[in-house]
Amino acid sequence: MSEKQLVLAVFKDEAAADAAVESLKAWDKADDDIKLNAIGVLVLDDKGKVKTQKLGKRSVGKGAGIGLVLAILTPPTLLAGVLAGGLLGALHRKGLGITAEERERLATQLSDGKAAVGVLTKEAEATAVSAKLSELGGDTKVLDVSDEAAAEADEAAPAVEAAEAAAPPQA
Repeated sequence: MSEKQLVLAVFKDEAAADAAVESLKAWDKADDDIKLNAIGVLVLDDKGKVKTQKLGKRSVGKGAGIGLVLAILTPPTLLAGVLAGGLLGALHRKGLGITAEERERLATQLSDGKAAVGVLTKEAEATAVSAKLSELGGDTKVLDVSDEAAAEADEAAPAVEAAEAAAPPQA
């Protein structure tokens, strides 16, 4: 089992997901036992593509971070721009150890107008984070992130960031 886990919570809409993120940030500040460094929101835009700007900040020095993990989790058909290119192809096939069924379930939920909050966390914190997201109204699931796939995501992160920075803004 990996030291990293992805706590994924699906909320009724983007506003509810954004409110949950704000609550998580406040909880993180108030509780010294919880340190959440990698939180992101997945939501579809009006063209049915994942809003890449909602994926959150990557922390390359501490690993790929939540942005790249959520991008890899998302079915390639929902990604827009550079993320849909070849840089993530191999990682999508590996899927961070996450099944194709999980990816398709997420795609269906996002297509229905829901939004997902993802928190990449240490295994020791995953239960508490999951409980907090459930308390905030999310339908939660804890997913193991395989060590091999996490290492490959860490390795790919600088190239993905460079490609995103060089890409023209999407209209």
